[in-house]
Order: sequence, then C-alpha cells, then structure tokens
Amino acid sequence: MATPLPTLEQFRLEMQPNGLAHLVFDCPGRTMNVFSNAAIHELGEVAAWLAAADVKGLLLRSGKDNAFCAGADLTELGVAYDMIMQAAPQARFNVAFDHFFPLSKAIRALETAGKPVAAAIAGLALGGGCELALGAHYRVLVDDPKIAMGLPESLVGLLPGAGGTQRLPRLIGLEAALPILLEGGRLSGQAALEVGLVHALAQPGEDIAMAEAWLLATDQACQPWDAPDWRAMTPGEIDPLIAPRRASADVHYPAPIAILDCLQFGLPQCFEGAIRSEMAIFAGLIQRPEPRNMIQTLFLGKNDYDRLKRKDALPAFVAEIVAAVAAISGDRNDAQVLTAISKAVEPWRSQLGFEQRRLVDYATVRDTGYPAYLGGPFTFGERGFA
Repeated sequence: MATPLPTLEQFRLEMQPNGLAHLVFDCPGRTMNVFSNAAIHELGEVAAWLAAADVKGLLLRSGKDNAFCAGADLTELGVAYDMIMQAAPQARFNVAFDHFFPLSKAIRALETAGKPVAAAIAGLALGGGCELALGAHYRVLVDDPKIAMGLPESLVGLLPGAGGTQRLPRLIGLEAALPILLEGGRLSGQAALEVGLVHALAQPGEDIAMAEAWLLATDQACQPWDAPDWRAMTPGEIDPLIAPRRASADVHYPAPIAILDCLQFGLPQCFEGAIRSEMAIFAGLIQRPEPRNMIQTLFLGKNDYDRLKRKDALPAFVAEIVAAVAAISGDRNDAQVLTAISKAVEPWRSQLGFEQRRLVDYATVRDTGYPAYLGGPFTFGERGFA
C-alpha cells in the first residue's frame, strides 16, 4: 500500500517514473523561497513520509529561477523575538529552543530517513537554504559565479541554527569553515568543489539530471558524521584554530562569539548532541537586543534603501540626517557622542514613520560607521544600550 503524500503548500512532491521523488521548494506568492514556520512544518512532514515511502531517493530542488532558498523569513523572526521576550524570564530559553529547533530536527530527520537525498542547487543557497542543502547526502551546484552557498547569519547578529555550525566544519574542515560562519563568506563554482562543499558542478540545466544519476546509482543514505568510522575533532584540535578568532572578537557583536561556542562545544560531540548544543546557544543569542537591532537595520532597512535607490527615489531627509550624524560623530562612537546624536535626530522622529526611520538608521550605519549592534540613531533613541 502506497504511503500517502503529505499535504504541502510551500513545497511540491513530484513522483518520477524512475522511482525517485522530487521535493520542489516553491513558496507561493513569493519571488524567493524562505523558511517560514509553515515551510519548516512541511519539511518535517516530508521527512516522516520519506522514511516510510517506497521511493529510491529524494531530489531537493527549487521551483524558483533565482534562488534555491534565501534563508529564514526574517519578518516571522521578529514576531518570534517579541513572543519570546513577552514570556516570563525563566521560560524564555525553552520558548526559544522549542520554537526554533524544528528546522534542525526536520533536516536531521531528512538525512536519517534511510533514503539517499541529493540537492540540485541552481540558485543562491543561503542561511537555512544552505543548511538544507548540507543535509543532503550529495550536492550538485550549477557552475556560475552568481550561484553560491553561504551562511550569512552572523551579518545580522545571529548564528546558523539548523545544523550549519556543525555540518559545515565536518564537511570542509574547521579552518575553511570559519570565514563562512564568522564573516558571511560564500563559495561558488570550483572553490565550492575543491573545498568539498559540493560533490559535482553542472552546467545550467544539467544539475537535475546529474543529481538523479547519482541517486539512481547509489544506496548511500548516511552522512559522514553518522558513519561508524567517523572521528570527531578533539578540544585539543579545535582550540588552537578558534583561539585567535575569540581573542580578536568584538564583544559588542555577540554572534561570532556564540558561533565559536557552537564549534568548541559541538564538534567533539555526537551529531545529535551537537545540534542541541547549537540550538541551546542560539536560544540564548536570540534573546539579546543586538540581533533584533541588526535584522531591523542591516536587513529590513537595507532592503528598503536598495529598493528606493534603484528607483532613484531616496527621500531627501535621508542624506540630511546622515550629514547631521556625521557632523557630530566624526571618528567617535562613545556613549556621549551616541547620546548627542540621538538628541540631534529627535526632532525628525515625529515627522517620520517607522519604515522611514528604519531607512535612516540603515543609511547612518552604512555611511557614518554608526554601530550596527545599536541599530541606528532612531533605534538607539528608543532602546538605548538595552
């Protein structure tokens, strides 16, 4: 009796005549795939289905022509932050852990379902999209410099919380993984192949056939870290590689420090323990104000800014406020200067809406060196250092 297909909206399951199944990520009404709560739930349903289904293997691919997956739905992330912080202080860790761990669990269930999984990557695979691809047993990447894999979470004050801090160094080595994890580096083409991030490169339009060929020729359904002969790194091997990074870390930006914690505590463990350590550290990090400020400014504000700039429609008040901030700050960002800036921009607050203030905050961070972890002068005026 055939295993019933799960009901999906963010994905499609397409059964192929050759006995394979294609899982097509294709978020409706969006130009790019993102991991919403709905998509995460569906991925878990697919993993459970795959374990019982009579298929030879599963091919992951995108239904969009511009990207595999761009990562998390950061709008939902903001809602989750508010939900966590509204809980009683002693309950916040569990609320955060339980809310964010399902994506890690779903990818883990997919890679341990007992069927080979391949990913055909014909567009950007960033953040959670990269983590999903890392959960496949075989990865084919289209050979195009615009098509890359990366984990940019640190750039918005977060860490890869769906196994990224654990799979990436296990695949390509800790030294090669550090720039990707800490600096948001990306790999494409030959560089991704040489370091071991992907197994094969394909010309455009050939990635699906190459991934299918591997699936049809293999019974490999085990990740390297689940093999009996896997040897975990020891603390003595890990510490010398991360110690210089830890010594030079800026304490105002907690994400890189949290990523180093994930590596230090997670890599010596079995994989099940490692992803739970990663999520425990993520659950603490997400409660801090810096990720909230950086997502609002460096992602949402940046998107607003770039969209208006492309249309040559940046409001005049943006440059006016940025110039006022630059005149006060010079090369200083101490508490006295930050307070003076907040007072200087205060007259504009009542004249501008939230999205307009966010736009200015991004422009100020970009053009004056205003500390991104504070979110910009309007955000700092509302929240201070808290």
